[in-house]
Amino acid sequence: MYNPVETFLQEADELLAEIEQTALALSGGDSTGESVNQLFRAFHTIKGSGAMFGFTEVAAFTHHMETLLDGVRTGSIPASPELAELVLAASDRIKVLLTDGPGSAARSDGAGARLVERMERLLPPPREQSPMPQPAKGAGAEAAREWSIRFKPNPGWLACGGNPVLLFRELAEMGDCAVSAHTEDLPELDQLEPDVCYCWWTLELRTGHDCNAIRDVFLFVEDGSELAIEELAEGVGKQEAGTPAAPAAKSSRAAPANRPAKGLAKESSVRVPAGRLDRLVGLVGELVMNQSRLAEAASRAGSAELAVPVEEIERLVAELRDNVLGIRMMPIGTIFGRFRRLVHDLSAELRKEVDLVTEGEETELDKSVLDQLGEPLVHLLRNSIDHGIEAPEERNGRGKPRRGTIRLAAAHVGSHVVVSVTDDGKGLDPAAIRAKAVEKQLLAADAILSDKEILNLILLPGFSTARAVTNVSGRGVGMDVVKRQIDALHGSVTISGEPGKGARISLMLPLTLAIIEGLVVEVGGQQFIVPMTAVTENVELDGEQRARGNRRNVVAVRGELIPYIDLRDGFHLGGTRPAIEKIVIVHQEDSRVGLVVDRVLGTHQTVIQPLGRFLRGVDVVSGSTVMGDGRVAMILDTSGVVRFADRAAKRQEAA
Repeated sequence: MYNPVETFLQEADELLAEIEQTALALSGGDSTGESVNQLFRAFHTIKGSGAMFGFTEVAAFTHHMETLLDGVRTGSIPASPELAELVLAASDRIKVLLTDGPGSAARSDGAGARLVERMERLLPPPREQSPMPQPAKGAGAEAAREWSIRFKPNPGWLACGGNPVLLFRELAEMGDCAVSAHTEDLPELDQLEPDVCYCWWTLELRTGHDCNAIRDVFLFVEDGSELAIEELAEGVGKQEAGTPAAPAAKSSRAAPANRPAKGLAKESSVRVPAGRLDRLVGLVGELVMNQSRLAEAASRAGSAELAVPVEEIERLVAELRDNVLGIRMMPIGTIFGRFRRLVHDLSAELRKEVDLVTEGEETELDKSVLDQLGEPLVHLLRNSIDHGIEAPEERNGRGKPRRGTIRLAAAHVGSHVVVSVTDDGKGLDPAAIRAKAVEKQLLAADAILSDKEILNLILLPGFSTARAVTNVSGRGVGMDVVKRQIDALHGSVTISGEPGKGARISLMLPLTLAIIEGLVVEVGGQQFIVPMTAVTENVELDGEQRARGNRRNVVAVRGELIPYIDLRDGFHLGGTRPAIEKIVIVHQEDSRVGLVVDRVLGTHQTVIQPLGRFLRGVDVVSGSTVMGDGRVAMILDTSGVVRFADRAAKRQEAA
């Protein structure tokens, strides 16, 4: 059921995120008038809507911020970093008030009063203060313009707590406002429902505010309603308040017909709880599985009469699947924005100067992946600021710009999304990392490792290069968390960097975790699914090629030696080995590995089913699926298979 308060809280959360981004831009030197106007409109909207839904503490507090920003707009208060910090603090305060709800104890904790005192200190003394701009009233106001507003609310608006009087009062605060009610849609008394809104209104407003400010008044009631805002042509007399306004007469006085009616071009949207969307994806997954079983049954029956409808169902299911998964795809920029505040606060705490540059915000990921990506990125950004970026004086001494740069980027690479965090700090020193790993007894002193393997040591639990434990780092749990969470998303982590030249950590992630394209393989009479996103190619393997490898389990593919893992031996599967086997070559981080199977059976739309609690510790599989013939096939986790084979090889060497 529609909940207007919940809608207000969601919209307020979006407005607060917008406020933070604008305030951070203001802190960075962007003091344009549009930035200040954007802040003012956002706070004004929160104030008006908060009062409408009973958040009086929010409205009262926001009024002070609105007064301060109005002073900035009139030029009596300069835009400054101090103002930006105050806006951020006010945003945090409003979050607390909204979270605790109306009438909460947060209003009496003193924090709000201290913030109001800081705001008042920025205001100029009364004798120097420029008069606050008043709404344009009267025909002689030079900046005033006349607007015609047509508002026809959703019939269920009153039942959800809507009150037109509050809207009209807010419009009246902006200037001279004449309201005309239209009651021609009212039914007979015996058919009237008291919670249905049958009326609609036309208003004529003379104000110095622009169309955006007027539209902000209707922000939380616009969905499902009809709203048209038009500027009247100059020189037209204003209708008297309370006089019925005929639409035909109003059209003759409006702006030229070729000007589109403001508000009518807005694309409608619907807010849906994430749980409902997840349920829809689950139902589509079941539909995909049953369509696969139907196709298998029709193939065995060999009926020509069933062939065409089965193909049509397959097409429709595929289209439905793509559309439903497309609904869950969201731009990664929705989480990029929150990290600007993190970088701003942490760099101030560590007394470093850091700029965050983002790229590829439009890159889309499944919401289920996106929701789990925030924490790993927080760890990576904190590490870059704490361990990577040097202090300003140190950077000057090394010939670098005083301000460090962290680049957060996302891009599609094949059927994956790669998210990278790159900094221009001190970089990664393999010798120092190796020494620290030996010191913490995470590595034997005589171990022989490549530079890449040494860099990967920072992903081990308990590893940290920090000299002391602080609020930011030193306990060795950051990168371990990143590795564990990215593995859970069936992704991979790649680390690169040089001493003095910065570091780069890349996360390769699948587009979705719900339904994937899989390659069906068979080993020892059992079927497995290899995610197609990991597959690069298939090649044959015969006895002669095995002999040439001299029991080293490598095969030459176009001049490149590729190691392979024999799944029959690794999984202890029986059956007779065919004369010619297949090697499914998959990419593993920045290298390639082969998986030896008996046969490759083709592709399969794979609905990922979670493993039961008894199989959660098996890291060579990431899930299961139901095949068309009703059998269950395990979905291989290629990274887990490689780790499993590596552990087995080390045990064999030790023996």
